[in-house]
Amino acid sequence: MMHTNEPFTTSRRNFLKLSATAAIGGGLLLSFGLPVGAVIRDDNTGDAPFAPNAFLRVDYDGKVTMVMPNVEMGQGTYTSMPMLIAEELEVEVDHVVIEHAPADNTLYKNPLLGIQMTGGSTSIRGNFGRMRQAGASARAMLIAAAAQRWQVAPETCHAENGSVIHAPTGRTLTYGQLVDAAAKLPVPEKVELKKPADFKLIGTPHRRLDTAGKVDGSAKYGIDTRRPGQRFAVVAICPTFGGKLISADEAKAKRVPGVSQVVRMDDAVAVVGKHTWAAKQGLVAANPQWDAGRNAGLSSADVVKQLQLASAAENPGAVARQEGDARSAIAGAARKIEAIYEQPFLAHAAMEPMNCTVEVSESGCDIWVGTQVPGIAQAAVAKTIGLKPEQVRIHNHLLGGGFGRRLEVDGILRAAQIGKQIKGPVQVIWTREEDIQHDMYRPYYYDRISAGLDAMGRPVGWSHRVAGSSVLSRYFPSLIRNGIDRDAVNSSQDLSYSLPNILVDWVQQEPPGIPTAFWRGVGVTRGTFVVESFIDELAAAAKQDPLAYRLALLDKSPRAKAVLQRAADEAGWGRPLPQGRARGIALCTGFNSFIAQVAEVEVDKHGAVKVVRVDCAVDCGIVVNPDGVRAQMEGGIIFGLSAALREEITLKNGRVEQSNFGDYPVLRISEAPMIHVHLIKSGEAPGGIGEPGTSCVMPALTNAVHAATGKRIRKLPLGNQLQTA
Repeated sequence: MMHTNEPFTTSRRNFLKLSATAAIGGGLLLSFGLPVGAVIRDDNTGDAPFAPNAFLRVDYDGKVTMVMPNVEMGQGTYTSMPMLIAEELEVEVDHVVIEHAPADNTLYKNPLLGIQMTGGSTSIRGNFGRMRQAGASARAMLIAAAAQRWQVAPETCHAENGSVIHAPTGRTLTYGQLVDAAAKLPVPEKVELKKPADFKLIGTPHRRLDTAGKVDGSAKYGIDTRRPGQRFAVVAICPTFGGKLISADEAKAKRVPGVSQVVRMDDAVAVVGKHTWAAKQGLVAANPQWDAGRNAGLSSADVVKQLQLASAAENPGAVARQEGDARSAIAGAARKIEAIYEQPFLAHAAMEPMNCTVEVSESGCDIWVGTQVPGIAQAAVAKTIGLKPEQVRIHNHLLGGGFGRRLEVDGILRAAQIGKQIKGPVQVIWTREEDIQHDMYRPYYYDRISAGLDAMGRPVGWSHRVAGSSVLSRYFPSLIRNGIDRDAVNSSQDLSYSLPNILVDWVQQEPPGIPTAFWRGVGVTRGTFVVESFIDELAAAAKQDPLAYRLALLDKSPRAKAVLQRAADEAGWGRPLPQGRARGIALCTGFNSFIAQVAEVEVDKHGAVKVVRVDCAVDCGIVVNPDGVRAQMEGGIIFGLSAALREEITLKNGRVEQSNFGDYPVLRISEAPMIHVHLIKSGEAPGGIGEPGTSCVMPALTNAVHAATGKRIRKLPLGNQLQTA
């Protein structure tokens, strides 16, 4: 065997080839064919002659290129969005070429968010109309061009499968034959969109266009970037929040073969090498020393104590909703129920760790990365390294998971700071440990909630105080109105249940030095857990069935009632289960969608919990790709169960204690439940689907645990709260 000090490296594509070669000599050889996938371009071309709008181009071969305003991070956007254009343009969706949009907050801004951003389950909600409008406008122009050539009325022509057909004579012209003429025509101000009854693609299952590339290794993520002369940097950030770098042994680091440079920052150090292994070994040799700073003694208990004090009844809160007199109604009720709920800091822990490739040159700065916010990234880099925004070129890629982490640009800015000091391109990679210990975390939330019940067990008053960090005040400060972070009170303020005398207020309490950010499901996740858990508590106090109790309070929300009943029916609600098993139910209304889930759990004699089955009913309005909705629900449920069962970020001596998937565990395949997703047909406008699955399953799980054991789980994660020796 040949021995070398150089590390063995291979791409995903070469790995498949090498595996096949190895199999020739023995072992199992699997041979299979993949369906042709969509072409996904990492760089913009702009070479097609017909470009009627910012979102599509048609070339002489009739090939349609869609410039994608949103990013693909596993949620199926690169399939559902082309389906919208292809529906109105009358082309096969498989033939659409996809390009990542350049950074442009004007052309590619999200209509619901006001900037170029993928997040908040807004991709389909924000683009359902305008993507169809883009396809329909192009179709109208191509039909008009054909009608001009044939000298016939446009209404006698129609588009079909990438061609324009003159029905009376059967004459046909392909889109490629019409692009020059169509490009000279004015873009119509108004076009008629298809009626839902005429949809051919929308509402039908379609395989993911990006699957083939992800299986055969041709799909490109930010971490796959390779530029001529590229070097690699590994970064270490001060392990305590707010600490500083004291020293790093640059001489020792440079003695490691392959190491070329050490870059110091106020609170971090990066070692640059020919390859990642050299950079990692150089970082070990550099042995950075830190000033822990003022948060050196911070613990999780300190954060909780601050939240307890901030949320105390005597402190005023910013009122998010007030109807009637909740306090008096609760004080005079036949029975009063009170509870405190806690939800921990959470990391994003995406499969692709943080990375960014940067090249600073005389002409500006090129950034190769996967980001949910190209426009924000462009502006932030320009400001950080002293360039004009147009001098910063963002080359976006597929994201190996986002969940809100790649709404942030801290990793991109660090890479730009490092890249500015290096000649040529450099890829800055965070190890998994850096990724988890220097995340921007889902805030720790502390909720005080109480209700008064009448003699029949119905609520007569409801009071809910939310305390925690305000992500919105940092990210979108203009959206803070009257002291209210509307994300933090989401699903707490806008209840589907009819409740008299309600008070919801908010107290902002920032954890010392700990950066907080949006996390999959945003405010709906934390609010749904508290509300649906407490509604279950009220049902138990009233000695009523949890499903029946909810349905009685939903007299003004027929869509919510429908998903609850459907999930219950599909799960066999009310049917007996074996000893140790029980079901829990929960409702989630958010992102203009209605979700209900029933979790069936098994608790053994030692208190270990296994989720056996989840039934999920979904009303998200008009469905674009049913397979995509099912996949998002399945993924969201697994994501939510992982967090509810085990995941939390804890602090000791100012540091995050977790470091990798060993102590920040994700649900394993062997632990995954059977998941059944049931779609409810609806003609309502499309709702968001990427996040509510995560939000709903957490209280469904803990409500099932209560049904099985009698123990109410008010603090996540569940962890070992039930287990005995």
